[in-house]
Amino acid sequence: MLSSLQNLLSSFFIPDDSTVVHGGRNLQLATAVLLFDVMRSDDNTSDAERAQAMAALRQRFGLSDEALAELMVQAEQTATRANDYFSFTSLMNDEFTQDQKIQVVEFMWQVAYADGALDANEHHIISKVAGLLHVTHGEYIAAKMRAKYP
Repeated sequence: MLSSLQNLLSSFFIPDDSTVVHGGRNLQLATAVLLFDVMRSDDNTSDAERAQAMAALRQRFGLSDEALAELMVQAEQTATRANDYFSFTSLMNDEFTQDQKIQVVEFMWQVAYADGALDANEHHIISKVAGLLHVTHGEYIAAKMRAKYP
């Protein structure tokens, strides 16, 4: 009975293995999902935002165009089914250095600024994720400034 309850609870909070694979691809998908969520948080998902997200993923993970396109499709599918950010940020907290987590926050800001208009929902998501990644307020502001004034 306890295992049944645990399985039920896990299904609500942890993506299944078809959504998130193990290894380095996990971190790629987690990062892509967070960037995709910034893109879709306002009413207008622009080509500039998508291009910026792909550029950030290419810079961070060195992926080919084909791998990037595949990752973005998987990120979109995963983001629409995800209930929260914890499964993604907890993986990053376990695997990324502090500088890498700050870089993710900076990438999120770059995507938010890519269309020339910062939306309150974008700001909220980035702030929430930065907190979950244990990025200090000073690191958060510095990442925002680097993204806004490259």
